[in-house]
Amino acid sequence: MWRRAPGAEDGPVTEIITGLSMSPLEFLALLGAVALVVARWLPPAARPRGTIAAGAVLAASAIPLGVTGIRWQLLPVLAGAAVALPFALPPLLRRRAGRPARRARWWLALPGSVACVGLIATGPVAAWAFPVPVFPVPSGGFAVGTRVEQWTDPLRPETFTADPDDRRTVVVQLWYPARKSPPGTRRAQYLGRTEQEARTVSEALARSAGLPGFLVDGVPRARSRSVFDAPVADGGDRFPVVLFSPGSGGARTQNTAWAEELASHGYVVAALDHPYDSAAVVLADGRTIHAVTASSGDRDTDERLAADWTAVRAADLGFVLTRLDELDRATTAGPLTGRLDTGRVAVAGHSMGGAAALQAARQDGRFAAVVDLDGYPHGPGSPALRQPTLALTQADTPGTDPRYLPRLTEALGLSTATSYRLTVPGAAHLTFTDGPLYLPPVPSVVGSLGRTGSPRVVAAATLAFLDAVLRDGPGDLAGVLGAYGELTVHHPDGGR
Repeated sequence: MWRRAPGAEDGPVTEIITGLSMSPLEFLALLGAVALVVARWLPPAARPRGTIAAGAVLAASAIPLGVTGIRWQLLPVLAGAAVALPFALPPLLRRRAGRPARRARWWLALPGSVACVGLIATGPVAAWAFPVPVFPVPSGGFAVGTRVEQWTDPLRPETFTADPDDRRTVVVQLWYPARKSPPGTRRAQYLGRTEQEARTVSEALARSAGLPGFLVDGVPRARSRSVFDAPVADGGDRFPVVLFSPGSGGARTQNTAWAEELASHGYVVAALDHPYDSAAVVLADGRTIHAVTASSGDRDTDERLAADWTAVRAADLGFVLTRLDELDRATTAGPLTGRLDTGRVAVAGHSMGGAAALQAARQDGRFAAVVDLDGYPHGPGSPALRQPTLALTQADTPGTDPRYLPRLTEALGLSTATSYRLTVPGAAHLTFTDGPLYLPPVPSVVGSLGRTGSPRVVAAATLAFLDAVLRDGPGDLAGVLGAYGELTVHHPDGGR
């Protein structure tokens, strides 16, 4: 079965064969390499034709791949083919020269063939473990557009630099309900506005995770399900807004699948890059700001630092909401002017971004709801939350910070609005990001819900909550959320 990935119209590298995570050209190279090994064991009459056919298939696929860019996952395949050549080529050349074809003795050829097959098999295994991510098709009724804005707060100095004239600048990516684009429209690059920006961010994310950058070189090749600068959906509907803050060392695009799913259901999602805290922020003038925040190793010191960084992020979120409100009310009409319902706004975040969402909601009553994706509540616990809150968490394990759930439970318990903590079975910390789409399916890293199950569960629970609290959706919210995991409801009277 063939599956066309987003942006497949841009070339064969982005066409993915379901289950193998390889493009057709990569798969042909794999077949050619295997056939080259098998040719050594064909009957003498069939051996020349088999060798020629295998070599032709291998060359026909490897040459264009060399032009478009060979992923590291294909290198073992090509290495296996190179090792097979001494066994397959000499008999063919001797036959063409009119000399008797002689094969290497079987006891010498067999270990070589086994070694070649082992090398070749490494390729598809590596491609499966570190694939080019294929984004799920959003389930809502809207197509999805995206655009990037850069805003500077003239009232707030940049605290991460010593320049007294430096002002805080944030980069914001918006996903919004859009008109359906014509067939063949180029889909948005994942991780950045350009492939170069995507590679810069991908390498920074890999460093943040302690991984060599080449392991995830397929990620910058991916295209999402949205279209850059697509026209906003027809009609005069005003869309509720969701602001999103990524994890420490993350990126604004780290929850693209989640954002696209929300946008397809009629929300505008605004995700922030926090300069000096996000992995890498590429500014409009081409400068790249890398993360400088880092753990000290001392628990008390790290808690103070995290509280400070959370406060900066919370201020970023409030500032962006102000700019979105100005964008909606602009006298010079823009694509989203008059379409943003800034009276119905949720603030969300993952990890430290979840802490920032909680803090922003405490400080700013314009936020009507909070979604915390596995975020530890850093910073002061007062004033109490006044907004309904959904906290999605992984299960408590011996490896979980023992302070996390008690701190979160305290924050939700003091809330003056009904709040929910949903423990998602099989979830890990990166389950709540795009990580399961392109990282190895190791349960301790990305959970055990699978590459398609992880984004589906997280987005579905978020949508159920947002529809209930921002759109006054009918039905039993607790009953709906309970279908996705173990639910604890915190009522404002202190009961559960």
